[in-house]
Amino acid sequence: MSTTLNIGILNLMHDKVDTQKRFSHVLTQTDLPVAITYFYPVTHYRGRVVPETVAQISQPLDLSLIPQFDGFIVTGAPLEKLPFTAVTYHQELAQLFDCLRAQQLEQLYVCWGAMAALNHFYGIEKQLLPRKLFGIYPQKILQAASLLQGLQNGFLAPHARYAEMNAKQINANPALALTAVSTTDALFLVENRAAHQHFVFSHLEYGQQALQKEYQRELAAAPQQKATLAKPQHYFKNDAAMTDPVFAWQATQQHFFKNWLHIVMAKKVGGL
Repeated sequence: MSTTLNIGILNLMHDKVDTQKRFSHVLTQTDLPVAITYFYPVTHYRGRVVPETVAQISQPLDLSLIPQFDGFIVTGAPLEKLPFTAVTYHQELAQLFDCLRAQQLEQLYVCWGAMAALNHFYGIEKQLLPRKLFGIYPQKILQAASLLQGLQNGFLAPHARYAEMNAKQINANPALALTAVSTTDALFLVENRAAHQHFVFSHLEYGQQALQKEYQRELAAAPQQKATLAKPQHYFKNDAAMTDPVFAWQATQQHFFKNWLHIVMAKKVGGL
């Protein structure tokens, strides 16, 4: 049996090239050999031509290929303000979720991907936040978790979202474990270990410049909202000038993705 880990990633982010670079970076910085295959949702491009950049770096999602993977990641997407059923590829995503559950792959759902998966599997409801959660925040560990090995209370993580999942519903579900939150109780990590499901609400794949790029993208899209647009907090050395972003979550990033890959490897070689 090959010891190379085959990881599939459904890339739902708007900045697909940057997102692919980020995940490829964080997944290849460990001591484990990894082969990554990137997918895009077919139904998102129904009736129109798939952009050349998307077609060049990824392939159409094909559920028949899922059994070949050892682990699978569903990325975030800037869709928090939409109902799940209003997303163009909602049904395709639901079919993927069911396939991943049936195959019992190690699953990592990120930010909006985590929201959509929690809603699909467990009916957890999404709630819009009064203001975007945006910046670098300390986290607190509520329960021991393999994904958090090497991290201590107060570890730093980037958050960037307009919505949150209902924590009361999560805590009321015996299948789910809320293992870490921010010091202001924003969700960080939810797990169903028996189902090999991990839901992380932080964009830990983000590199040093990513939050700044996200702010600039939103500003370019709505320059008239500059006065009220959320700015990344606890991120810049010079907040007033919004310069010199600090990569304060780098250690968290390294530990988290290394831990996840080791979980994937343990299942691959041990059949856990």
